[in-house]
Amino acid sequence: MNPTSIVSFDNTAVAFSSKSDAELLKMYWMFKSMNSNAFVKIGGGLLNTAIKLHLPVKFIVKPTIFNHFCGGETIEESGKAIQALGNYNIGTILDYSVEGEGDEKSFDTTRDEILRTVARAKGNKNIPFSVFKVTGLIDIDLLEKVQQKKELSAAERGAFERGRDRVDAICRSCHEAGVRVFVDAEESWIQDTIDHLAYQMMEQYNTEKAIVYNTYQLYRHDRLKVIQRDYEQAVRQGYYLGAKLVRGAYMEKERERAKAQNYPSPINPTKQASDELFDAALRFCMQHLDRIAICNGTHNEKSCYLLLDLMAEQNIDPSDERIYFAQLFGMSDNLSFNLANAGYNVAKYVPYGPVDAVMPYLLRRANENTAIAGQSSREFSLIRKEMERRKAKA
Repeated sequence: MNPTSIVSFDNTAVAFSSKSDAELLKMYWMFKSMNSNAFVKIGGGLLNTAIKLHLPVKFIVKPTIFNHFCGGETIEESGKAIQALGNYNIGTILDYSVEGEGDEKSFDTTRDEILRTVARAKGNKNIPFSVFKVTGLIDIDLLEKVQQKKELSAAERGAFERGRDRVDAICRSCHEAGVRVFVDAEESWIQDTIDHLAYQMMEQYNTEKAIVYNTYQLYRHDRLKVIQRDYEQAVRQGYYLGAKLVRGAYMEKERERAKAQNYPSPINPTKQASDELFDAALRFCMQHLDRIAICNGTHNEKSCYLLLDLMAEQNIDPSDERIYFAQLFGMSDNLSFNLANAGYNVAKYVPYGPVDAVMPYLLRRANENTAIAGQSSREFSLIRKEMERRKAKA
């Protein structure tokens, strides 16, 4: 049977089945606002200023944009979101979204918080993954220096080993708890260092199945070759490759740096090139499921349909644990809820942290929704369609 006849991403009754009429109306006004470039730019600037001046904006932010895109201020407060998603067979990926101070104490604090997400996930079918950024555990300048193969001082070598130990503590804890973990992708000038840390963790903890997943940003033109290389290495060294595929999150920064430092941009020249590379990577991973576990981390409907088609062609059950779909909390519920309703493995990235600390994340989400061609408009049109459907049914 054709998967598109089983799953329709236009089915708003399923997409918004968890939302009351009041919640849907609230979403309507929020996405209507985010459709306005001027509103997002001016509003974001005002919020940033208010936070810097320590003005009391939490009472405005928390019930609105924060509650829509975040689970809560703590793991405990995120419990309601975890259960609400779990009621519809959607998993939660607890994402500690606080940007640290960049010192050893901050790195230890972040490690301990990630370990708490692992403890919360242990034995909980509603939390199939944990996640962390290596820059939350190791100084970014040190990661870059290692990538450039510069000689490290004794103090720097010690700092890097402490950072590696933090990464290992998280991955070891995940292995012991039976919880899979994503190592998030970051900027190209530190990504090789992050990759090598991920490979070390996979070699150690992925001998029986994929526990540690590296993240591949397919807006980088070399990433398919890297996935192919990593697969061959996994086969040679006898471990499973965990691969989370995303399009990417640092495009403007990458292009600006490449131009400023006069080196070729690592980013694909067009969106179409990125889309084609992403889908080629999906095909490659599906051809090598004997050794690769996949997370299809995308809000792109065509790429989701492609994976459904590939699974159908290979007669792979929707619930096969080697294949997951993932989207961000508060976005693309038409994908997440319809996929989960059809029996596919789905998880949502659910950020959490104190309101003030998570504001940079929230402002990026608002800007991305505005900047991504049609993203806010797509969300808004689906919400409006569901409101009209409910009105007609009443």
